[in-house]
Formats: sequence, C-alpha cells, structure tokens
Amino acid sequence: MKLVCKYICLSFLISFGIIPSGQAQESPSGYLWGTKLMSVAEVESLRPQMIEGICQHFSNELKTSVKNRETHWHRNYTSSADYIKSVASNRTRIKKITGVVDERKATHELILNKSTTLEALIAKTDAYNVYSVSWQVLENVTGTGLWIEPHTTVQAQIVVVPDADQSPEELMGLNPEVPSKALFARRLAEKGCRLIIPLLIDRKDTWSGNPEIVMTNQPHREFIYRRAFEVGRHIIGYEVQKVLAAVDWFKNQSADLPVAVAGYGEGGLIALYSAAIDTRIDGTLVSGYFQEREQIWEEPIYRNVWGLLEEFGDAEIASLIAPRLLVIEACEGPQVDGPPAAKGKRRNVAAPGFLKTPSLESVQAEARRAEKVFINLGVPEKMQVVVSGNGKGLPGSKSALEKLFSGLGIENKESPAYNKITKLRHDFDSGLRMRNQFMELVRHLDKVINHSSDERKKFWDKADDTSVEQWVETTKPYRKYFHEEIIGKMPSPTQSFNPRTRLTYETPNWRGYWVKLDVWPGIIAGGILLVPKDIQPGEKRPVVVFQHGLGGRPEPLIDPNIKSAYYSFGSTLADQGYIVYTPQDPYGIENFRTIQRMANPLKKSLYSVIIGQHEQTLKWLRQLQFVDKEHFGFYGLSYGGKTAMRVPPILNNYSVVICSGDFNQWIWKTTSVDFKSSYMLVGEYEIFEFDFGNIINYSELAGLIAPKPFMVERGHMDGVAPDEWVAYEYAKVRRLYANLGISDRTTIEFFNGPHEIHGVGTLQFLDKYLKLK
Repeated sequence: MKLVCKYICLSFLISFGIIPSGQAQESPSGYLWGTKLMSVAEVESLRPQMIEGICQHFSNELKTSVKNRETHWHRNYTSSADYIKSVASNRTRIKKITGVVDERKATHELILNKSTTLEALIAKTDAYNVYSVSWQVLENVTGTGLWIEPHTTVQAQIVVVPDADQSPEELMGLNPEVPSKALFARRLAEKGCRLIIPLLIDRKDTWSGNPEIVMTNQPHREFIYRRAFEVGRHIIGYEVQKVLAAVDWFKNQSADLPVAVAGYGEGGLIALYSAAIDTRIDGTLVSGYFQEREQIWEEPIYRNVWGLLEEFGDAEIASLIAPRLLVIEACEGPQVDGPPAAKGKRRNVAAPGFLKTPSLESVQAEARRAEKVFINLGVPEKMQVVVSGNGKGLPGSKSALEKLFSGLGIENKESPAYNKITKLRHDFDSGLRMRNQFMELVRHLDKVINHSSDERKKFWDKADDTSVEQWVETTKPYRKYFHEEIIGKMPSPTQSFNPRTRLTYETPNWRGYWVKLDVWPGIIAGGILLVPKDIQPGEKRPVVVFQHGLGGRPEPLIDPNIKSAYYSFGSTLADQGYIVYTPQDPYGIENFRTIQRMANPLKKSLYSVIIGQHEQTLKWLRQLQFVDKEHFGFYGLSYGGKTAMRVPPILNNYSVVICSGDFNQWIWKTTSVDFKSSYMLVGEYEIFEFDFGNIINYSELAGLIAPKPFMVERGHMDGVAPDEWVAYEYAKVRRLYANLGISDRTTIEFFNGPHEIHGVGTLQFLDKYLKLK
C-alpha cells in the first residue's frame, strides 16, 4: 500500500466533481492542508529523533538541576538553631523519598548471636573484644554485624558502614580480603572507640528470584529496590534505619559520648544519608562516594531515588549535616562493571549500571558547593576534604581519621602497631547471614504490600462518590497528586505544532498519513493518522487514538499486511468511519528505558513526556476542521493499556477509554514473587513508580477516568495477569460506577483468547459512546 502520489490542481478536480469535496483536506502533494510535506527520510528518522530529543532534554535538565535546586531551599543563617529549623522540611523530604518512613522499634539492647556451636565473642585483643550481634530495627527487621567494645574508657561511639560487597569481618581484619592499611574500623577500635559495623545487602544474585518459578541475575540490592520502590520504601531507607537503630543503642548506652558514622562506597552513601536525616550524629566520614551526582542514572538502579536531583545533590545532603562535622575523603571507590552475569537458567533481567572511583575533580567541585553552607554558618572548620593518594588511595586514611577525631574533640594519640587479634570463631556461614537479612526485608515488604490497600483507602477517604458532581469535584486534588507526585509533571507543550505530514497508506475507504509535531524544544510527537474518504463538507467525525504496546510501532495497528496482536484493528475502525490516530510512543523505541533512568531523579518519568506528547497531539487534532473535538476515544493494548490508565486521568479530552491486555491488580503485578509474569522477574525495570502502591491502583485510576465511559478487554489466556486478579480489581470499578448511578458506562469483556485485540465488545462500546452515526 505504499504510495508515491502526484496530484495536479486539486481545486480544479473538485470543481468538476472528479474528487469528492470531502477530500479537500488533502494537498496536491500528498499531505494534509495546513501542514508541510514530511520527507521519506523524516519518516524513517522519526523514532531515533524522538528518543534522542527526549534524552537530550533530560541531559540538559540534569545539568541545570544544580541551579534549580535552590528554589526548594530557604536557609536561615542567623544561628545554627535557626538554620536547622529552616531546613526541617528538606530533611522531611529526604526521609520520604528514601523510604525512611517506618517507625523504628526501641533498641535497648544488642542481641548476642550465639548457638550451641558458636559463641558471640568472635575475636579479642588486649584492647577490645569483638562480638557478633543483632539489633531490633523495624518489626521483624534486624540489623546484624559486629560490636567492638574497648576494655578502657570509650572515646566515641561510631557506626562504621562497609561497602555492600565487604563484610564487617573484613573491616576488622578477621578476613584477609581487605589491605591492612584500609582497615579503618580496626584503627578506630585501636583508638578506644565503641563500634557497630552493620552488614549491608550485597550485590550478588544468589537469592534474587523464586526457585520454584525462576531465578534472576538481579543483585540482591536491586531485587529489594524493585519491590520497595513501588510501596514507598527503598533499600537505602532500610539500611539507614539499621544505622539509626544502632545510634539509638549508642545513645542509650552513653548519651554524652560523641556519636559518628563512617562509611565507604555504598556505606559512604548510607553514612551521608544517615547523618543528614538524624541530627544526633555529631560527625560523619564519607569515603569513596561523595561527588557530583548528575550522572546518577548511569549508576546501579538501586541508587535511583525519585525526585532526588530536583532538590538534593550530595552537596545539598551535606548541607543537612551542617553545622555538625563532615569529613569527605576522596579515595578509591568500589568498581562495579554491571550486574552479575546470568548463569545457568537465571533470567538476564537486571538493570544496567556501573560504579567507578569518583574523579578528584568531581569530589572537589561538589565539596566546594557544600562548603558554602558551612562558611555561611561560621563553621568552615566543620567541613573537611581529605585526598587519599591523589583521589585513588585507600579509604580511611590516617589524615581522614585524624580529621574525624579532631572534629569530634577527641584526643588523638599516636597508636602503636595493631594489637594482636585472636580469632575465636571458625566455620561461620556468612552466606546464611546474608540470606537471613535479605529475607527479612522480603518479608517486611510482604507485610507493607499486604497493607497497601488500607493505605490507599486512607488516602482516598475524601473522595465523595455520592454523586457524579461530587466525585468530579472531590477527586481534583487526587488527580493533581497523581500527576505531580507519581507521574511527574512537565510544563505544557511550549512549541507551535509545526505539523508535517506525508500520505503513506491508502485503501478504498481511507488515507493514512504519517504525522510529526513539535512539542517542546527538541522533542517531537508522531504517529499515523487515518482519514476516511467519505467525510462530507462540514461533517465532523470522532477520533479513536489507538495505542501500541511495548516495543511496538504504529504500523501493525493499521496495516493488514502486518500480522500482529493488534489485527490492524485501526484499519477496521477507519473502515467503520472513525478517524484513527496511532501514536508512536517512546516505549516503542530502542533504549527508551534510558529516559526513565534520566527522568526519575528529576521527579519525572517516561509518562511525563508521553502526557505532553498526547496533549499536543490532541490540540492539533481538535483544530482540524473534520474532527469532532468533543469525542475522542483512547484504546490501548498491553503497554498501550498502561498508557490508557495513565494519560486519560490527566488529559480531560478523552471521552471514552478502553484498556486492553493490561488492566489488573497492579500492585500484585509489580511486587509478586510468586507469579511468573511479575515485574519482579522480568526485564522491565523501568516499570516501577515510587509509592504507587500506597496511593493508587488500577481501580483508583479508573476512578480518575470516571464518570467517562471506561471498558476493560481481557483474554482468558492472556499471561499478563490471571483472570482472578483482573476481575478482583475491576469489581471495584464496577462498584464505583454503580454508586455514581452510571453503571451503564463501564463494562468488561472476557474473551477466549490470548494477549491481543478482540475488537467485538469494544467496537460496540465505541459506537455507543463516541456517537458515530
């Protein structure tokens, strides 16, 4: 059906009746009137241009985020007390976005880890004892690691946080993996410090998955991150809570002694965030982590924090530590080239991401931004930067520890050689310890997920379903919250349409045009527009926006020569007389997940862009003289169904919505470890939306579409979700529409088929509510 069309004077042909007047919207050169001709090269380059433009936009936004963050800060430097009060709201927000939201259990004592074959005292010297301990953190969540208790007067109490791939024993020299000069935990013990060294969840993939279904190559940190992110928690938050629970115990032991945290690599991240969140911490040492953070999207996904860079870089987090002591050590950082290689039958589904030693220039540049706050508070000495080996030396250098001790006001006598350490524990199963810590978080998230429905009920308690009018009015704040806090709101499109079209398809009933529109500077929208040939002068037809799924393109939706799950249903709709528009959305383009990684730290998402593209497209379509601007339907399959659940709640111009092959109990779909198609076990790592589970599910999304007609299309053999999940969630939609007195405006059609367009009941639904005559 590809066309090479040449036309002569269209007005002449119309005047003689050779071409019906209803076709006068088409130009003689094979494009729509009021648009420019789109070249073949433009059609072919539309998809890469779209992805490149969006990525470039967010790249620019990441660069300018440093300056833009200041709008979120209102610092008062009059006094330290005034300053701490002025940044209280920022401290609250960093707790929220890192998932430090659960109430900690009181930590009055440490639990000695011992058994019939293992003693809690695992090592000793003439200066201190080393114990294996655990401590209560949250309900059924513990911290575990080492407690080091000096024999003499305690100088300070310090939580020493290792990198994720280091064990507490390694930092104490009980295992040979760490060079002796990097054993800064042991050096702190030699100085007379009481220490707790917690175990962090590591980067191995040993337990990531369900052995009864499938195992994956996700690092343990990513596996926890995925589930936690969906319900407003984070692996960062869990480990900060473990550090703060240790601080609780320190304060119960000796309230007057200085308390500090010191961390390396991933432990440096946890130390930095812990001190920013808890003002009881007097001093902080961050080694091998602190740097400019605008490239965070290249780091492992378990460092992805929703909206982080909108308000916080490392310097801003450091400013929450001021006026307390902060020592930043530029040193060698952990080297992580990517997730574990998928071995055996493990699914290769982990998100890409790498870590490398922060460049000295980056450390110093970010430190200079942080120093300004300490200077303005009149305490420049409280912010110290130490360079170990030109930024590539070992962590915990002598200079860094001296700065920490000096800043805490602790006497720092030169220590003799290490006291000889005697190991008392052998044959310890460190893998079992890691598994137990990992499974504690899995089980805690089980409970959080199970309670998420109660959290949603609380959140929605002000939505009034006693009438359509009340529902529309009382759900306005929810719609706004969903857009701004869950999806991420971008400004409305700023560019003029600058429409370009090209006639590319033709049948006896309709013509198909590729369309290209400008949205924001450098960002375009595009798709295929089908225009029936029998539109009469002055007639206006309804439009169906027919949306493709993951990795999809508009062509299979309208071209009968392409076999697909869409069955070219767009062409069927056009044959029925509908104007059809099939957008090219970014998730149909290679490397689109990069967009999500770049956007999330800016409090934006893939759908932030898609909503703007649809907004601009609808505006353009509505001004076409043959379009009925009051009647737009949205019909999406699969990932297009996700779009059907996320775009119409925000854009009011869609008057009928059909979700096909996607509607289900979304929280179970994203967090289950018992369902083979769960997003916990597949490669769509971009799918997770922060705190979605506590705020909204698909029934509530349908509630934001109400009172407009809403339909679900569901194949019994569709592996996206079980029928029972779909029916369970849809029952709540049906109940809402019934309460509103509009139960005729919603329906679900089950059909005996797979993940595909059925197009029977849905066509009837469109005919009923789009008023096609």
